[in-house]
Amino acid sequence: MLRAGSVVTCIACKNLLPSRMGVKFRVPLQKLHPFSRAIHHRFSANNNPQRPPHCSAARHYTSLSRLPMRPPKSRSGGHGYQQHRTFWVARLAARLLKLRYIVLGSAVGGGYTAKKTYDEWKEMLPDMSQYTWVVPDFIWELSENIDLDKLAKALPELEEIAKLLPDMEKIGENFTFLKSLLSSETTGDSSLRAPDIPPTSASMSDSSDKQFKKSSDKERIDQLQEELLRTQMKYQRMLERLEKENKELRKVVLQKDDKGIHQRKVKKSLIDMYSEVLDILSDYDSNYNTQDHLPRVVVVGDQSSGKTSVLEMIAQARIFPRGSGEMMTRSPVKVTLSEGPHHVAMFKDSTREFDLGKEEDLAALRHEIELRMRKSVKEGQTVSPETISLSVKGPGIQRMVLVDLPGVISTVTTGMAADTKETIFSMSKAYMQNPNAIILCIQDGSVDAERSIVTDLVSQMDPQGKRTIFVLTKVDLAEKNLASPNRIQQIVEGKLFPMKALGYFAVVTGKGSTNESIDSIKDYEEDFFQNSRLLRDGMLKAHQVTTKNLSLAVSDCFWKMVRESVEQQADAFKASRFNLETEWKNNYPRLRELDRNELYEKAKNEILDEVISLSQVTPKHWESILQKKLWERVSTHVIENIYLPAAQTMNSGTFNTTVDIKLKQWTDKQLPHKALEVAWETLQEEFARFMAEYKGKDQDDIFDKLKEAVKDESIKRHKWNERAMDSLRVIQHNALEDRSITDKPQWDAAIQFMEETLQSRLKDTESVIADMVGPDWKQRWLSWKNRSPEQHIRNETKNELERLLKLHEDHTAYLANDEVTTVRKNLEGRGVEVDPVLIKDTWHQLYRRHFLQKALSHCNLCRRGFYYYQRHFVDSELECNDVVLFWRIQRMLVITGNTLRQQLTNTEVRRLEKNVKEVLEDFGEDNEKKVQLITGRRVQLAEDLKKVREIQEKLEAFIEALHKEK
Repeated sequence: MLRAGSVVTCIACKNLLPSRMGVKFRVPLQKLHPFSRAIHHRFSANNNPQRPPHCSAARHYTSLSRLPMRPPKSRSGGHGYQQHRTFWVARLAARLLKLRYIVLGSAVGGGYTAKKTYDEWKEMLPDMSQYTWVVPDFIWELSENIDLDKLAKALPELEEIAKLLPDMEKIGENFTFLKSLLSSETTGDSSLRAPDIPPTSASMSDSSDKQFKKSSDKERIDQLQEELLRTQMKYQRMLERLEKENKELRKVVLQKDDKGIHQRKVKKSLIDMYSEVLDILSDYDSNYNTQDHLPRVVVVGDQSSGKTSVLEMIAQARIFPRGSGEMMTRSPVKVTLSEGPHHVAMFKDSTREFDLGKEEDLAALRHEIELRMRKSVKEGQTVSPETISLSVKGPGIQRMVLVDLPGVISTVTTGMAADTKETIFSMSKAYMQNPNAIILCIQDGSVDAERSIVTDLVSQMDPQGKRTIFVLTKVDLAEKNLASPNRIQQIVEGKLFPMKALGYFAVVTGKGSTNESIDSIKDYEEDFFQNSRLLRDGMLKAHQVTTKNLSLAVSDCFWKMVRESVEQQADAFKASRFNLETEWKNNYPRLRELDRNELYEKAKNEILDEVISLSQVTPKHWESILQKKLWERVSTHVIENIYLPAAQTMNSGTFNTTVDIKLKQWTDKQLPHKALEVAWETLQEEFARFMAEYKGKDQDDIFDKLKEAVKDESIKRHKWNERAMDSLRVIQHNALEDRSITDKPQWDAAIQFMEETLQSRLKDTESVIADMVGPDWKQRWLSWKNRSPEQHIRNETKNELERLLKLHEDHTAYLANDEVTTVRKNLEGRGVEVDPVLIKDTWHQLYRRHFLQKALSHCNLCRRGFYYYQRHFVDSELECNDVVLFWRIQRMLVITGNTLRQQLTNTEVRRLEKNVKEVLEDFGEDNEKKVQLITGRRVQLAEDLKKVREIQEKLEAFIEALHKEK
């Protein structure tokens, strides 16, 4: 073949083609792929007869000279058109056969070694499907204009091709010529050229041919590997350049969308929609112990194996808290990676954006993540199952959802909970048991493989390795420290660990300093692998190294898993929704489907209405209740400790003095405190009464536990105003000091109050005596009841003491010792053995009854004593000082009730309402409290329905957007 400048003259073409035929191309033929030139050379028409045809893709093979000559076919007719057509078909077949001879000869001549090398190169070539725009348009037009099926049918059968195979002596020569065709074009695009092959052709100089033949096999291998590395680096640089340009363009487009240039609402990205579904499912799973099967990338590894560093390289920011050897990841962190114009991060439950380009924002983000982790860990625990949701956006970030789990440990150290190891194992298993979860298994390459814990766990969860991606970190330290680099090769080939995986990757995540930036780590990783013997010696392949290739592979695997499983998951939730709705219709046909939060809001409004109703209680009702309850609380003290001791005195002066002293002591120490207790109990009872009345209207007992808890907690927090007791003491003291009854109605009211009190006490005393002595003769005969031996003794003692009272009606309240002895001897004379203590106890109740009966008769005499009272009982045998005492007590009750009512309505009801609101707000923020207080199948069913509906709707929206993206 001869070459003159850019024009190539092919001897075979000149011999086979007439001078009037030519080829016309839209671009120079040298810029086409060699095979494209061959096809264009055959079939493209040329309207310029003056320009000589290019024939760089055809060659005169010496082996073709021995082809058997076919006998010429007889021509039917003498038409020139038919002759021209037959000749053209013959030439086309001959040229196509030559092309096939070249391919077949090259395949056979390459042998096993060439085939193996070609397969390795082919695996290392990147996926150029995203860069089809680089190929000129005429290449695609060429593929559209040629009907390959017709060409295949026009070719001869395999038996005929076998007869036409060239001599084996010429195979090497043909292979060299094919290589020269593929490598001759230096002006074409590098992404379409085949890698160079060491020269073996006889067409090159004799000296270079002899030198190549004398070279050893090792030198050939080294030469091939160097060529391979150069080719790989060439592709890598081109991909980086294109990705950088694409990243900048997408950044500009996204910024335009953010600024509203297109005047349209920016829709949520696909990955954000998917992340929302996972957030809902995370809450749903933690509350109801159900597991979904939606894909996630679950990142697992031994503690300090480099999990966090790998995630940061994928997210392109140092976003996680770090510690030297200390457990930092204490709860699962779900990171949603998506593309955006600015490199920012944001929590699911917050609107604050952290600018990942600023170091102060990065430090604040790491601090916030650490705080959330520590807050999620319960007291006495080391790790928490509560998920922290974080989204990271930025230009060029691969879209996926990763879940970073706490590192697997082998030993529980001091300060950790005893069950920390088991908790981490169970948490990791729960995430990996998802059949659609992608397991990103991180292994520290700088430590012995035998120390790995996580690989056994991963092999149990995914024994076939259908969804596991293995990542070997710290390869730089491994290459430096390991005595045998072959162990690294065994690891990345899946021959060392007892686990299988879809792919194996080797990465470098920096020099170990926490101050390194992501860009510096990338540069260090790239420089390391360019100069590493692991890659140069073929132990690692180019597509297995760098975190960039890892992120691309994980993202592709993630979206493949999503597309394969998301519709099935949507159908499963649709079926669950139908089952739940059917159960609700059958069990609660007349009730609304209110979830726990909605029920809590309803109960909250009811409780607040009940508290507000307390302000509508009338003053008369408050005072009546307060006076009644206060007298019930203090009546025993007034009768037993004030009235009875004073009534034992001999004259009115001593009576009044005793009463004044005891009232003063009572007011200073006990009465104000008792009054406030009564007021607080009254407030509680009224609050509970309104709750019970409101419940009676609705008849919904689902709020009972909540209302009771709110009431108890509000009362527990409520404290009466401290100044109320001091002011109340002064008011009560002044009321008890007053003795002036102004009119007859007050006197009559005091007598009625005294009479009611004495009658009540007399009734209680008679009941006690009846219990002591047992049934009387009527009950014994009519009801067939008998007395016990003790009751018999009591009855005999009572009879003896009653005879004593008849003899001495003005007897004092206490029996003398000689009187006790007399009563005991009299009873012993009748055969009744009695103890002196029993005698005194019985006397106390009998004298009490006797005194109350006398006091009641005296009260009747004092009904007309108001006139004598006004004259201070001068010249009168009637003294009604006890009536004045009861009037003072009654007036004190009225004034105290009025004062407490004012405090209640003006201050305490409002403070209680405030406490109730605070308790309701605290309970509303405590989800565990709400779950504890609002329970039942009805609540559970409504909660499930709401979650399933929300998940299904979001899944359907995501699937629709996923189909649109396709």
